[in-house]
Amino acid sequence: MIVKLVLMVSVWAFVMIGPVWAQDARAIDARAIIEAGFKHYRGNASKATFEMVIHRPTWERRMQMDAWTKGTDRSLVRITAPAKDKDNGTLKRGREMWTFNPKVNRVIKLPPSLMSQSWLGSDFSNNDISKSDSILNDYRHTLTGTTTHEGRKVHIIESIPKPDAPVVWGKQILHIRDDNVLILQEFFDEDLLPVKRLTGEQIQMMGGRMFPKVWKMQENDKTDQYTLLQYHELAFLDDLADRYFTLNQLKTSQRR
Repeated sequence: MIVKLVLMVSVWAFVMIGPVWAQDARAIDARAIIEAGFKHYRGNASKATFEMVIHRPTWERRMQMDAWTKGTDRSLVRITAPAKDKDNGTLKRGREMWTFNPKVNRVIKLPPSLMSQSWLGSDFSNNDISKSDSILNDYRHTLTGTTTHEGRKVHIIESIPKPDAPVVWGKQILHIRDDNVLILQEFFDEDLLPVKRLTGEQIQMMGGRMFPKVWKMQENDKTDQYTLLQYHELAFLDDLADRYFTLNQLKTSQRR
């Protein structure tokens, strides 16, 4: 009788608890996939040169930029051309962000309320351009399916904000290839309606790894309005000195 009772309890535990274990495993796997994708995108540290193209139905603006990153939460971006915008810069450390305008020689710290605002008039927000690790820490992740892209398996992950997380998106969906290349990131509002999407295009070898040469950010309801980041040079490094990510360096012209 005792043996039979133990067996019944064991079966009940497997039936009831087993799915929870499976859900936890899927959550861990999904987060690990995202974390690997971000590490692939940024490496331990990186240096890059790219052009930002802001396209609108009646005009187009182009800016050349240099960028430095370290880990998942530090980045510095500086405009190098055109001349009228040269040396404008953006520094991100953790959840803090500053901008620098050389014409008035002024550093401005952006409050959290402005992190979702447009970066330099583009379709990227201030938080987008810094590639913040918020999605890793502020969201719960579920692997919802797979597809293929250029012969590679693609993981589809749904990310839902944790309760009381300081985020603006009601949901994000990411498509990450099995070689850790992020090819799609969709952003949804609080009503879970799609707002905009980031796509990685022209995937090729850059900096010793497969990487989208072009990133495109576009709002869902604006077919002739988008922003491109077109990479020209990209190097992944073992490390970068912390001095690259200081307010003093934000105000100092850097040479690559």
